[in-house]
Amino acid sequence: MRWHLFLLGIFVSGPLLAGQCKARSPENTVALVELYTSEGCDSCPPADRWLSSLGPRGYGADRVVPIALHVDYWDYIGWKDPYAQARFSSRQRKLAQLTRSAIVYTPQVLLQGHDFRGWAGGGFDEAVKRINARPARAAIELTLDTRGRGAFQVDASAELKDASQRAEAALYLATYEGKLSSRVQAGENRGKTLPHDFVVFEWVGPLEFKAGLRVSERVALPLLPSANPAHSGVIAFVQNRANSEVLQALLLPACPG
Repeated sequence: MRWHLFLLGIFVSGPLLAGQCKARSPENTVALVELYTSEGCDSCPPADRWLSSLGPRGYGADRVVPIALHVDYWDYIGWKDPYAQARFSSRQRKLAQLTRSAIVYTPQVLLQGHDFRGWAGGGFDEAVKRINARPARAAIELTLDTRGRGAFQVDASAELKDASQRAEAALYLATYEGKLSSRVQAGENRGKTLPHDFVVFEWVGPLEFKAGLRVSERVALPLLPSANPAHSGVIAFVQNRANSEVLQALLLPACPG
């Protein structure tokens, strides 16, 4: 609820119908927190719980945008993660190459596109403070319409504030769902019920800044077959594809219908 109240109270502007909401990014940089995880990994549940705890611990949407990307490379050991996608494994490997990391692993946290191993300690707060203190190098706006069946209608736009980023910058969109859980029947977590939040299941991008410093996209993003829109939402971020640096991020939970 804290995420909903913050965004609806601070970022919404203009008259909107029920089931519609709008958000715009702040002037400061918001940190993108990517958790690469798997239900087939017995060291991942603590990281999943940590990601879920960020909002209650005061890391509001003005500070961080958390997402959980489930990878598929642990599926072979006995349990197929129902949220895992090969494209998330590919993204993890590509970002590792860009930042010259020797390996990919789970659980892995990327902060602003870079490996961050101190996520469980006090170093995370200091790192987020430094990121939040920087002026944003891109501005993002999202409008979300939840009235359609089985999909979110999303209007997204982003504008670069730093023209030097144009050649490599791109906009990414994703839908997520929270309050999910799985009863694992095999593998390293056999017999455990695993809760998840901010699980990404649809992904759009990279959307390039071809015509100038601004890019816009209107897209229908399908929901999970059993999705609860009240626990779902959309995230957007602008990232430099050459060095993986995130220029700005924005989270918009679904509005009441």
